[in-house]
Amino acid sequence: MSTAPRGRGGRGARLAAAGLLTLAALAGAGTARAGATTGPGSAAAPAGCTGTSPITCHYAVAPGDYDVTVSLGGATAGQTEMWVEARRLMLPATRTAAGAVAAYSFTVDVRLPEGQPTGQGGTGNPGLDIRFTGSAPRVTAVSVKPATRPLVAYLAGDSTVCDQPSAPYTGWGQMITTEVRAGASIANYADSGESSGSFLGNSALFPAMLSKVGANDPVFIQLGHNDKQTTASAYRGNLTAMITRIRAKGGVPVLVTPPVRRLFDGSRLTPTALHVNGVGVNLPAEMRAVASAQRVPVIDLTTRSKALVESLGPSASAQLFLRSSVDGVTDNTHFSQYGATRIGGLLLQSIREQNLPLAAYLR
Repeated sequence: MSTAPRGRGGRGARLAAAGLLTLAALAGAGTARAGATTGPGSAAAPAGCTGTSPITCHYAVAPGDYDVTVSLGGATAGQTEMWVEARRLMLPATRTAAGAVAAYSFTVDVRLPEGQPTGQGGTGNPGLDIRFTGSAPRVTAVSVKPATRPLVAYLAGDSTVCDQPSAPYTGWGQMITTEVRAGASIANYADSGESSGSFLGNSALFPAMLSKVGANDPVFIQLGHNDKQTTASAYRGNLTAMITRIRAKGGVPVLVTPPVRRLFDGSRLTPTALHVNGVGVNLPAEMRAVASAQRVPVIDLTTRSKALVESLGPSASAQLFLRSSVDGVTDNTHFSQYGATRIGGLLLQSIREQNLPLAAYLR
């Protein structure tokens, strides 16, 4: 199932249309000057931005979706990463040659709280926050304007998906944003510690997300890590309720089986790693059965991540998760930034293969 872009031109047309418009109405600041640069020897930063490394920018916009265009480069060579809100990576490390300037466009979802919907880890700042990092960040201009009818991909999940506010913990939902081009945004409503039942029942989670779902918006549902004592009937019922209510809004529900934990018995993962819970329920199998009964797409992230983790083996697979020697903590459930990127890549691969609604907007 796929959806056509909502009345939007190609990438070049969008960049031209952006025109580095004034930020005055949105941020209370003047137009970013075309000649303004940041970095060593720079004269001024773009409107709304301060610092040189990192460069931080803030725009006092209301919650919603915004088209953001940035121009990177300048008189000296640079290497720049772009992050927004609560550690959402929009642009991985990108090099620019001396004297070169390149434009990049994104559509960004702005919420309050800006990270996890229940405020775990902090609520962040109202408005849009952008942070440019890297070994030599160079930014010449930033444009922010309200997006016109973007496709919004919603994420319903737990701590392995959410916008984790503090490193080294990283959810795959804050890494897939690098692969989504302008015209679509990722609205991550995942929240740490949530089961299928708690996510469904908390007003800050499923009800808040559902109120914003529009026609053809995909909703990716990955819940199971915390359904440790949930019965099969309750799990099926929770997933079915979400599917029914999303469809009633015109959205496209997509079930995502949970990625594995790094718990080995020899060279194979244990049943607990594969989400057979404390009352003997095989949660991924139940989710697949619901997907079949309800005729909704399913991304089998359990099977895909099992193949990845077991192929790396007990030792090398540790880099996907958190290691004391590198991260200061040992954790075989939550991902490192590298691991979240790899797991997110498996999800994106399945989106492309099944031609799901977001596929038309992937880079």
